[in-house]
Amino acid sequence: MISFQALLLMLTIQTQSPNLIHRYEATWESLGAYQAPDWFRDAKFGIWSHWGPQAVPMQGDWYARHMYEEGSPVYKAHLAEYGHPSEHGFVEILEKWKAEKWDPDRLMRLYKAAGAKYFVSMGVHHDNFDLWNSKFHRWNAVEHGPHKDVVGLWEKAARKYGLKFGVSEHLGASYTWWRGSKSADKTGPKTGVPYDGNDPNLQDLYHPLPAANDTDWYTKNEAWHSEWYLRVNDLVSNYQPDLLYSDGGLPFDRYGLQTVANLYNQNHEAVYLAKGKETSAYVEDRERGSAKDIVPNPWQTDTSIGDWFYNKNWAYRKADWVIKNLVDTCSKNGNLLLNIVQKPDGSLDDEVETLLVDLAEWMKVNGESIFGTRPWITFGEGPTRISSGSFKEDFPYTTRDVRFVTKGKETLYATLLGEVSDEDVTITSLRKSAKATAIIKTVHLLGVETPLTFKQDNNEVKVHIPKSSSRFVTVLKFSCTDVNNFDPPPYVAPPLKVFHFTGDTVVLDPLEARLDGSVSCETREGQSNFGYWFDERSMVVWRLDVKQPSRVKITSEWSCLDPSHLEVVFKGKTQHFELVKELTPTHDWGSFSPLEFGTLDLPTDSYEVMVRPVPGKWSPINLRGLRLVPAK
Repeated sequence: MISFQALLLMLTIQTQSPNLIHRYEATWESLGAYQAPDWFRDAKFGIWSHWGPQAVPMQGDWYARHMYEEGSPVYKAHLAEYGHPSEHGFVEILEKWKAEKWDPDRLMRLYKAAGAKYFVSMGVHHDNFDLWNSKFHRWNAVEHGPHKDVVGLWEKAARKYGLKFGVSEHLGASYTWWRGSKSADKTGPKTGVPYDGNDPNLQDLYHPLPAANDTDWYTKNEAWHSEWYLRVNDLVSNYQPDLLYSDGGLPFDRYGLQTVANLYNQNHEAVYLAKGKETSAYVEDRERGSAKDIVPNPWQTDTSIGDWFYNKNWAYRKADWVIKNLVDTCSKNGNLLLNIVQKPDGSLDDEVETLLVDLAEWMKVNGESIFGTRPWITFGEGPTRISSGSFKEDFPYTTRDVRFVTKGKETLYATLLGEVSDEDVTITSLRKSAKATAIIKTVHLLGVETPLTFKQDNNEVKVHIPKSSSRFVTVLKFSCTDVNNFDPPPYVAPPLKVFHFTGDTVVLDPLEARLDGSVSCETREGQSNFGYWFDERSMVVWRLDVKQPSRVKITSEWSCLDPSHLEVVFKGKTQHFELVKELTPTHDWGSFSPLEFGTLDLPTDSYEVMVRPVPGKWSPINLRGLRLVPAK
């Protein structure tokens, strides 16, 4: 194994320069001096090509993993289309990816017209297939599949059209992600026949079998940490990206810290994005996520108009959905990175082309309310409740939901999240008594030259919107005197809600929990659950008062892809109770099964109720909170 010191010598010499403003070191303290550059804060909107060989079967995200899960829908589809994975594995799929109709120049013109200010190319997904001319890995797009430097061709097109260029790496999770390729069918005519992931000649694609206790999102295998470092730094060194995104938290401690330091030292205007940890060392990313209020530090949500990889069974989002999410995100100090789903051959479906045209037309009129803006003193007003975290992006916005941003000291934009025509609208946040502005001088509907009539008093601002041709949302431009911008207050954790058990069933809702670590809340099929639970150090916590001695049954629902162990802890002032449960795979993140942890006799007390992984026996799960049911 190459030593960490040797890796540093190989990959950091080129970043040394006597003219650097600040030399970042591979420590949290040094990286904490980082501030997101203005180009990123001004850009607001980027487009992502989450594209690679897993698009070929047209079955959506994580195909390469699901095809080795006996009985799963993807496994069945693979069996019908290609054959059994012992003989026809993913290695055959990647060779079928030819990208024969891919035209990066044409696509980049469309993306720029649609408003994108930065473009991100997938560098490598969990499937361990590099999309560039990799020095350290033979399984790459130049040697196999399309025989093209995908990252390099995207980068050339992005630079040509003046977009900032980024790359995404999903490689960190690859080592444990591929575990299923080492198994075999447990039933049927191929019982016990090993899948092709056991082929000794393919171990550099599928990886060696991880240790039995190596089940986290990021492996404990030190040799893999070194390989990750070599390949990701090779990607960064070759293409000098303005942005690097990791699909997870910052990987592998010192290796990850050194990678970020290398990126920043190479380009002081670079942006690194990762999930989970709130820190000033990089920009927080929330997958398919949102925020309920203004986030003090710049952040990003990454989302897609459909599945992450091409899926013939999914419908596409429309332009109005994209625009409303973009407006909401900008009002809260965030950016939106949008995956434009490509077909296996690299072209776009007609519906996707239509969406890009719709975005382009909207941006021509309304783009000034997006680009170069900053949050106002409040993000907005209206009846729709927004939840923070990942996998929360579908909200029933109305014309009463208003989002604010500012540009300088004299301009404020108020966007109504719906189409308004020939009616009066009322905005209470802009009343005279608010500290936001001294005087509103004029109001315009973007795209209309004639000023609108309005009245501002101590209770509200009322604006008459004429019959208009605005599409999707309604954007008002207020010319003001002395607009005050957002000044982030010091963060104070909100107090936990106290649940009371008085003899009736109590539901401990995920949205009311304290989240410690990488775990997030998401919504599936109208129900909240914990998800994106990457590492065994994360936990969730509620507060519970038990008013009288009670016998309580603890239940929930869960989904997971691999076996896992969870612990429920009731920590009272005088006593401590624990229950441990082994979870078997449900084989699909959206397929929830009933779960009964057990029964406890709880004395009268105030408790912290914790759910946490069992170290060494845990893999990622989704969990729908807890139910406390009276038991006899």
